[in-house]
Amino acid sequence: MKHSFSPARDLAVIGGGIVGLATAMTWLQTRPGSRVTVLETEARVGQHQSGHNSGVIHSGIYYQPGSEKALLCREGKTKLEAFCEKHGIRWEKCGKVVVATDPSELSSLERIIERADLNGVEFRRITIDQLRQLEPSVAGVDAIVVPETGIVDYRSVCDAYRHCIEEMGGSVQLGFQVQRLDADDSGVRLAGVDHNQSSRKFDIRARSAIACAGLHSDTLVRQSESDASRSDTESSSEEVRIIPFRGEYYELRPERRGLCRNLIYPVPDPAFPFLGVHFTRMIDGNVECGPNAVLALAREGYRWRDIDVRYLQRTLGYSGFRRLIQKHWRKGLGEMNRSLRKSAFVSALQKLIPELRASDLIPARAGVRAQAVRANGELVDDFLFRSTPNVTHVLNAPSPAATASLAIARRVIEQHQKQNPNA
Repeated sequence: MKHSFSPARDLAVIGGGIVGLATAMTWLQTRPGSRVTVLETEARVGQHQSGHNSGVIHSGIYYQPGSEKALLCREGKTKLEAFCEKHGIRWEKCGKVVVATDPSELSSLERIIERADLNGVEFRRITIDQLRQLEPSVAGVDAIVVPETGIVDYRSVCDAYRHCIEEMGGSVQLGFQVQRLDADDSGVRLAGVDHNQSSRKFDIRARSAIACAGLHSDTLVRQSESDASRSDTESSSEEVRIIPFRGEYYELRPERRGLCRNLIYPVPDPAFPFLGVHFTRMIDGNVECGPNAVLALAREGYRWRDIDVRYLQRTLGYSGFRRLIQKHWRKGLGEMNRSLRKSAFVSALQKLIPELRASDLIPARAGVRAQAVRANGELVDDFLFRSTPNVTHVLNAPSPAATASLAIARRVIEQHQKQNPNA
């Protein structure tokens, strides 16, 4: 079996999703002439989370004030909008409504309003009559409107990031699956398989690496930490594992898209880690409805029949997952019920739009969210980064990672430089 040896790079970025691409592009913008390579397993960039999300440019209204999510979302939103304007990417600041459908949700709505104030998010409270003017089909007892929320096609953003990387002299290697990451004080060696030529292995050397591996991020960081001392500033990643959750969507039939003019969101349940089903007008005019949140049975488990028995056994055997289920088993059963029974999914959506009927919905895509879970069963709610010699890992980057991608890139590069001054 042949091996190919590439000349040394200054930086190797593992993962051609939106965060990895933004990181490589930002590195080249701040270090012109650097030798930068992005290694992506799939045949195109943005193939997984980046290309299967809702397309929303988030305002940052939900996030804990002062958290990485809140700060980077606000910074990233501004940068992303400017990037789209500069590169001619279609986007729209359409706004969204957040609706309390029951009096029991009013205290949670007040909590969101407090966070909006602290996070500097533009919003206003509206009457039910004003809600009906914005979204005539919606039912609710109270609501706010967030005018600065937007929509975009993140696949187009990923393609533009890639174009910028290549224009600045970097490279994006598709079909390159990193299977081994060895790093020490002298540099990094990345080895794996080139799927463009299935019998060929690659061996790439770089001064340093940044891993933005999404669903595979915990595997790479555990491997790195097994060969190097752990950072004093972070707890062991052995306490964190990526659990894949599948979000399934329906979309409105074209003749029923008038039920949703822009974005309609519920007040999230503070006791449950996922947002709940909502309505999202996409930049292409489609209206998506969902998602639910069920355990994916493989890392890239986009369907119930996508099963990786070995990976599933490992997930079910993880103490953090078992404790998570103990905390949220009732909600979990409800999510599975909505996945398996369309009528249950419709009932959840009817809380926001009562006139919706099952016949209005057709099956749409699904996405898989890489969610970091601690050994005590807690979901890692914020972005999470790890550092080992010459490598920085993006270990947890859930929504709003696409919105915040350019800000995350800046943050990751700063941490990378701090931990590796010679990088």
